[in-house]
Amino acid sequence: MNQWRQRIALFAKGMTMGAADVVPGVSGGTMALITGIYDRLLEALSRFDLRAVGLLRKAQIGPLWRYIDGGFLLTLFSGVLLSILSLARVITFLLQTYPEMLWSFFFGLILVSAVYVARSLERWNPAAAIALLAGTALAWFITVAQPLQLTPDLPTLFVAGAIAVCAMILPGISGSFILLLLGLYAPVLAAIKGFELSVLATVAAGCVVGLLSFSRLLNWLLHHFHGVTMAFLCGLMLGSLNKVWPWKETLSFRQNSAGEMVPLLQKNVSPWHFEAQIGPAHLGESLALMLFAIILVLILTGVAVKTSQTD
Repeated sequence: MNQWRQRIALFAKGMTMGAADVVPGVSGGTMALITGIYDRLLEALSRFDLRAVGLLRKAQIGPLWRYIDGGFLLTLFSGVLLSILSLARVITFLLQTYPEMLWSFFFGLILVSAVYVARSLERWNPAAAIALLAGTALAWFITVAQPLQLTPDLPTLFVAGAIAVCAMILPGISGSFILLLLGLYAPVLAAIKGFELSVLATVAAGCVVGLLSFSRLLNWLLHHFHGVTMAFLCGLMLGSLNKVWPWKETLSFRQNSAGEMVPLLQKNVSPWHFEAQIGPAHLGESLALMLFAIILVLILTGVAVKTSQTD
């Protein structure tokens, strides 16, 4: 019974990751870090190595499944997939209809998560402080960078897929937002819509290579430089707050796959400026959702700590 409860809890954590990945600018890696499964996820992904290939060639399916923590990955990514398929329209509707409130929720979520990660570090030293500042600066730069216009040829799409999937497992950085910055978001969406197999296979191959190689690097860093790495990841979340600030003024637009004009470049403004120049800021509701997100993270982290102590 306890094992089933753990699987249901893990499936729910996967759903939170999928819901976050639907929102441009929010990373599923943030949810993995909040819910206490980040280290285990990286460890499992890093197990896709030569030893795993050897077990597969010998048809030792049972040992292979245990080696890559297959039950964990299957349950987690089932939740991710179901969430993306079921919540995509809901999240998109909320993003279009109540953007200030939705962004406020994610702002509170990421802010309290960054504070929690910072407080969880056993010791702060100059190296950790530098890593924190570096992560903050990197995420901030990414959120304000001018989009490029790269040529969507196959080698470029392969590299873009590898970079984008790396961003997806980093807290605070969205893979879809990276594609947007590279100027390849529209070509990839068009390829999905038109079912262009050569493009999709190239991007998918880049994603697989990027995911397996980068997860190994992150896993190694967490094992050998845990404090510095966690400080850097904390900085990524703090820097990404610039992207999820609820009240924005749109400077330029782009055309999405449906032919609709959606924001491309935006700048942050105060809720009072937003109210005066753009429309209702929904300040009360937004602050309430921000507070709810903070309380939710405190509950989730408390449950995660109790679960780890029980295990």
